[in-house]
Amino acid sequence: METTGAAVRIEPWSESDLALLRAANAPELMTELGGPETEEKVLARHRRYVALSANPSGKGRMYAIVLAATGERVGTVGFWEQTATSDGQAAYEAGWGVLTPFQGRGLASAATRLVAGVARAEGRFRYLLAYPKVTNAASNAVCRKVGFELRGEVGFEYPPGNPVRSNEWRLDLRPEDGPPGV
Repeated sequence: METTGAAVRIEPWSESDLALLRAANAPELMTELGGPETEEKVLARHRRYVALSANPSGKGRMYAIVLAATGERVGTVGFWEQTATSDGQAAYEAGWGVLTPFQGRGLASAATRLVAGVARAEGRFRYLLAYPKVTNAASNAVCRKVGFELRGEVGFEYPPGNPVRSNEWRLDLRPEDGPPGV
């Protein structure tokens, strides 16, 4: 499945996206996520992304963010099942990242809108959540632009052993013309 927005499209994660994941592991892109991962962890993440996207089980999907005009792969976006939410309700969680030379153009917001549409079409959970660190101005701005509701601050460890304070954002996935309580 390929979904297109004005400036970007999202394409399911594939074996050929390892170079993109390595580029996204740059120190300046990983400061809010505990720092760059080892090559072993990048390879393990890549395998998880490929498996998640190859098996449309409703547990989520990962995508490459692709410039619509040129076909260049410029970031990552996806959603996955999250069972440990602050209110105890199962939901999807979303995450994204755009390579440094392409930041500041609204690409993350456009790609996140597209991925929210895919999560909405799944019809499995009512909410899509995001947890950017409170200090991550860019990702918090993406949440605002896409229409997520700020629920407050939460604390957890990411990666394990690294305590962080994050904002919990929630996007209602109910179809605008559909019944409540998806």
